[in-house]
Amino acid sequence: MSSSAETERTPWWRLPLIAVAMSLLVGVVLLAFSWPAVNADPKDLPIGIVGSADQIEQVGAAIDDQSDGAIALIEYDDRDAAVDAIEHRQAYGAIVLPASEGDAPEMLTATAASPVVAQMLQSVAQQQQTQIDAQIHSAIEAKLSGLQEAFAAQMKAALQAVMSGQAPPSPPEGAAPVSIPTVTVTVTDIVPLSDGDPRGTGLTAAMFPMVIGGMIGGIAITLLVKLGGARRVVAVILYAAAAGLVLAGILQGLYGALQGSYGLNAAAIALAIAAISSTITGLAGLIGPAGVGVGAAFTMLVANPISAATTPVEFLPTPWGAVGQWLPPGAAAALLRNLSYFPEADTGFSWLVLAVWAAAGVALTLVDVPGRRLAAGETAAAHPLTV
Repeated sequence: MSSSAETERTPWWRLPLIAVAMSLLVGVVLLAFSWPAVNADPKDLPIGIVGSADQIEQVGAAIDDQSDGAIALIEYDDRDAAVDAIEHRQAYGAIVLPASEGDAPEMLTATAASPVVAQMLQSVAQQQQTQIDAQIHSAIEAKLSGLQEAFAAQMKAALQAVMSGQAPPSPPEGAAPVSIPTVTVTVTDIVPLSDGDPRGTGLTAAMFPMVIGGMIGGIAITLLVKLGGARRVVAVILYAAAAGLVLAGILQGLYGALQGSYGLNAAAIALAIAAISSTITGLAGLIGPAGVGVGAAFTMLVANPISAATTPVEFLPTPWGAVGQWLPPGAAAALLRNLSYFPEADTGFSWLVLAVWAAAGVALTLVDVPGRRLAAGETAAAHPLTV
């Protein structure tokens, strides 16, 4: 009895190895979640600009100097074209320069696309306002200086006339008074966030239950549904459909985090959960129980941090922001944002990415290598990782 207990005890020399391995795992988790935020640096944010060639050249040079590559200006013919680009998510905002002297420039933003970028553009608008105010102040000072010089000349001429015994000259008629022009930079939010989610926190938070829900579903179905790839596929489909309806109901009906069609939002969430869940069941069907851990780790430590759910794609280091859009969390985040606030935007790519991941996961689940090996009479001892 005692000898059996001794053989089951973990050797002392393994304890440091376990501690080091667990600490490294914690470090990997920390890196996965902190790396995108720590290295977030905007690069080539597409911002529209409308104006004459000279205006665009002048403003573009100033923005290039101040933004350090964060903004990539795209020229549009007029304000309507810039608004259309924003609504189609081809630009985060636009600068509309005045067509005639004295008119005010306008800054177009889209808070629903990214509150961070909208705030950045508001700062640019404030800088423009400061420059305009400085120009107006300089113009007024120059005009006042000219009037003072003219008045001094008139006084000198009058004194000379009096001293020579002549009548002083009459002051000139029709002298224009000094007017102070008012030019205010207008900021227009083309696509604002909803009143129920004014800071966009609900839309961002919607990603967490979707990703976790997909992982939980894939893990639970793999562990609970035994010996049957087809049964697991049916379970994934039923779970994804039900979870899509429930999550969309809570996020849209209760919290107001989602906008637009409830049916489309529910379908998008269901497809996202199916893509994530089937990836886990598919890897389990390909390499056995180890696939559960691989699928969950890939989703949580790789796909989720580069999904650009909380920051724009352009804020992530190249090329990881673009890579994230080819993975289920990134495609789901972009799809839900577009369905809620940008009905004019093209959502075909996001739907396709989720559908391909779901289909690939289903196909691998149906392969069911562990089940085939058990049916062929092979034992778990012969294939410890795949049965």
